[in-house]
Amino acid sequence: MKKTTPPTASTIPVHCAHLRLADVTTLIPNPRNPNKHSDKQIALLAKVIRHQGWRSPITVSKRSGFIVTGHGRLAAALLLQVEQVPIDEQDFATEADEWAHLVADNRLAELADADRLMIADLLKDLDAEGELDMDLTGFDMDALDELMEETNPPDITEDEVPDVPAEPITKAGDLWLLGEHRL
Repeated sequence: MKKTTPPTASTIPVHCAHLRLADVTTLIPNPRNPNKHSDKQIALLAKVIRHQGWRSPITVSKRSGFIVTGHGRLAAALLLQVEQVPIDEQDFATEADEWAHLVADNRLAELADADRLMIADLLKDLDAEGELDMDLTGFDMDALDELMEETNPPDITEDEVPDVPAEPITKAGDLWLLGEHRL
């Protein structure tokens, strides 16, 4: 089977479905976008895009011309100083539908529960050879260390009392359910 080379946008491979490549200077962020992206997040996203290529396009509304999803990807593209990005243009019946999608895009992802043990296992497998820059997972070294410490508690013998953590997990007012018991 012949392997094809993906198209590129300003030398970055485009692996995602997209309608066309657009000049970054023509894209208009939605002025009502409630999602704010930190410089740290944008730098990590730019690093991932530089390494992996484009895996998701920026979505633009045919109705308003504004970006609906992908404000962070646009900011990363600007940081990377690229001229073109993959976009998808979509129809929205009303302004309300467009705004609802703008809000839901990030909110629905926030509602997911991440299995931190599974993430830690995946990250351990990725790092087994030490060849992958772990920033490409979205975890900087501090977050990675915190996750590994959280998911790999120190070995404690039955009679040993562990040190009290600097920031306890349990807070006043917590309710612990232990089978039929409440603590």
